[in-house]
Amino acid sequence: MKAVLGLEDGTCVLGEGFGREGTTLGELVFATPYTGYEEALTDPSYKGQILLFTYPLIGNYGVNDANFQSDGIKAEALVIREKCVHPSHPRFRRSLDAFLTDEKVSGIAEVDTRMLTIKTRTYGTMRSALIVGSDDGEKAVELAKNSKPDPTLVEKVTCRQPYEVKGTGPRIVVMDFGAKRNIINSLARRNADVVVVPSSTSYQAIQDYKPDAILFSNGPGDPQDAKNGIAVARQAAGQLPVFGICLGHQIIGLAMGASTYKLKFGHRGANQPVIDLIDKKVYITSQNHGYAVDPNTIEGTGLTMTQTNANDGTVEGMKNDKMRIMSVQYHPEASPGPRDTNWFFDAVVKKAGVW
Repeated sequence: MKAVLGLEDGTCVLGEGFGREGTTLGELVFATPYTGYEEALTDPSYKGQILLFTYPLIGNYGVNDANFQSDGIKAEALVIREKCVHPSHPRFRRSLDAFLTDEKVSGIAEVDTRMLTIKTRTYGTMRSALIVGSDDGEKAVELAKNSKPDPTLVEKVTCRQPYEVKGTGPRIVVMDFGAKRNIINSLARRNADVVVVPSSTSYQAIQDYKPDAILFSNGPGDPQDAKNGIAVARQAAGQLPVFGICLGHQIIGLAMGASTYKLKFGHRGANQPVIDLIDKKVYITSQNHGYAVDPNTIEGTGLTMTQTNANDGTVEGMKNDKMRIMSVQYHPEASPGPRDTNWFFDAVVKKAGVW
């Protein structure tokens, strides 16, 4: 099936379409892990984005629902160099092609992903349009140029109703901006009593759960669009232990008076080196974000930068011991990626209610 990908700068590439036939709009971003495509595609942080994998062969171990980080694919579409048609793994249940077809998500293969990655790295992420079932490049480019970012991405991936994962430990309310399953599982494995609430939940409603701590989750989009989350973080700061991961880290920064900015092409991969400024260790982390806290705006907020990215100096960790705040930009739950920073969840459960 023919397909075409158009970018807002006029770039147009033809390829082999698979999955859903039709048109998809989104921001083209690239991710660098060799494995973990099941987890990445189902990560709610990719909502609104067309996901390109730099690794040349995707789908070689098939798809197993047990690895999902949500209830299905959250990326808008998939761009790859080569699609594996004969996957091999004892646990696989579906091919990549069948997975996208079942989820009604479009994909394109047989394209020059290296060229697209270099272009994105050089000029930054771009609005893009994928049309499966057509080779009309002019139409794809025009659609890409006219498309706009969606400020309501969090609303589309947050849970609809609160739910609880019961445990015997401290009660931790997770404010769900698109929380990955392994964040919830990582807390539950440590016997935390986890209550997950929608992103629209007020601080007053959260107080009704009598939490020992609040954790602001990962999620898609511009952190400045998460206005209720910022308000809740501002109200909770100093009243309860407050923790943040990825988007939640940025929300805490904004709530405390820092600023955020959009990265040129973001961090999306499983090998981002993070320097801990306190213990002088280097951790290899899994990351998926296009925004960051501006380090030049942290002074005067009460926050201290605790970790930094070894590649570009972006803020990877913040804390305020007096106000009981701790946040990280990376994904300590991995899925996919290294588990060097699983200690973050140990700290959350240990500090909740007693910090």
